[in-house]
Amino acid sequence: MQMGIPRLSSIILPLTVLLTYTSFVLSLLPEALQTVDISSETCSSTTDPQSSLTTDFDNFSKSIFSKITTDPTATLPFATDFGNLSESTPGAVFYPSSPEDIAALIRFSHRSPKPFPISQRGAGHSMYGQTFVPDGVLIDMSSLGRGQVGSRITVVDGPVPYADAGGEQLWIDVLNAALKHGLMPRTLTDYLYPTIGGTLSNAGISGRAFKHGPQISNVYELDVITGTGETVTCSREMNSDLYYAALGGLGQFGVITRAQIALEPARKMARWMRLFYTDVKLLMKDQEKLISTESNLSVFDFVGGEVLLSVRKVAAISTAFKLSENDIEKITRLVAEYDGPVYFIDAVAYYDDITMPSLDQVTFKNLFLVLCL
Repeated sequence: MQMGIPRLSSIILPLTVLLTYTSFVLSLLPEALQTVDISSETCSSTTDPQSSLTTDFDNFSKSIFSKITTDPTATLPFATDFGNLSESTPGAVFYPSSPEDIAALIRFSHRSPKPFPISQRGAGHSMYGQTFVPDGVLIDMSSLGRGQVGSRITVVDGPVPYADAGGEQLWIDVLNAALKHGLMPRTLTDYLYPTIGGTLSNAGISGRAFKHGPQISNVYELDVITGTGETVTCSREMNSDLYYAALGGLGQFGVITRAQIALEPARKMARWMRLFYTDVKLLMKDQEKLISTESNLSVFDFVGGEVLLSVRKVAAISTAFKLSENDIEKITRLVAEYDGPVYFIDAVAYYDDITMPSLDQVTFKNLFLVLCL
């Protein structure tokens, strides 16, 4: 079969950008599609246009073409992730303007006789290269909401309150939007700057998970773009197989582009206690008591912990939690004198003016009695 030469003169792009995009896109296309004639009005094969792939390429070239780049200045920033344990530069980066763009890219690859690998990345907090795609296209999910903080977040305050948020949105923005209505997500990661789709593709574990489960257990509904490029709305009752597969599925079953997140009333204040240990077995025993529903301490809404290995770490936590000079001195002395790691548990209870008396009575009068048993 004689190969035709694509005519590109009618696409309005800078020449250098055009050549880069053209080289990359054509390298992904199967040979049968490289005979496509690209023009501003139509895309037709110079051979027999018998397949729907010609139409696919028509739509692909017009809506997606200018959003893919192989420029090293664009691809290199995606060569590492939060873990900094591995490195791999993507073949290209895709900047979608809408979920429909993502669906078009995946659909094009799926229908091509020679599919190319696709991965997605939110805020880049993967630890060991889970989003790397060295020979394929990396979808920059943050492109969906770039320059418009919270643009795809809607809070519904009703009998069953929830936040409807795009997969690219940050948890901090969902929290801020919910707080305006006196609400908050049931479960949040301790660090609030990952994306919705990112943590829901993993688990979303924090110091509140013992009470409500991880974030993936607090989602009413999802929009997922599957490996065929189809956008599917799913929930526990509707398309449940995809719903349960996508939540915690590490992106292997589709791209999460929207989620309905369960909310609850937000208390105005918090009581915070920090308990220090040099015995890890005792720490684990007390931690289990603090999260036990059978304990008098079930009033706590957050239970977490950390390990102190150096005096420098003490300075860091004292800044974050605004410890008194007396507390800082005691903790610093403990870490410096003890020959081994020092552990601590953070126990936090949320409250307001109505619940404060019961909080004090149940928690702080019984805390040390229960922990010393």
